[in-house]
Amino acid sequence: MKPFLKTHWALRLAACAIAVASTVAPTVAHSAPPAFEHAISNIPGKSLVAVEVDFAPGQTSPPHRHARSAFIFAYVLSGTIRSQVEGEPARDFHAGESWYEAPGAHHLQARNTSTSKPAKLLAIFVVDSDEKTLTTADKE
Repeated sequence: MKPFLKTHWALRLAACAIAVASTVAPTVAHSAPPAFEHAISNIPGKSLVAVEVDFAPGQTSPPHRHARSAFIFAYVLSGTIRSQVEGEPARDFHAGESWYEAPGAHHLQARNTSTSKPAKLLAIFVVDSDEKTLTTADKE
């Protein structure tokens, strides 16, 4: 690939990453730009978006919902995260463990169980490609 095309593609990808990251950030204090985002070529209209989510010691995310089209696979990279989706009991997930959330699920809690060490998870979304808001906090 010519250097100009590589640079142009990188700039477009960075712009998309910033746009998606701005829709994810309200649920936790630190959510990095997507680690990966790409249309799924054999499923028209669907994209795969992967986001790293950092939890400070003791940090809790507010109850929230994800995009109605979003199927989410969450994988704990480090630490222990307590997660609860409506209709299910809360469960602690340690580094190397995972869970999923069905489209439209109400995520009641996600929190770092440690008061002294950070935790991190990788959230992988399979979502409608035109979906712009990935996460919406509950209204109080």
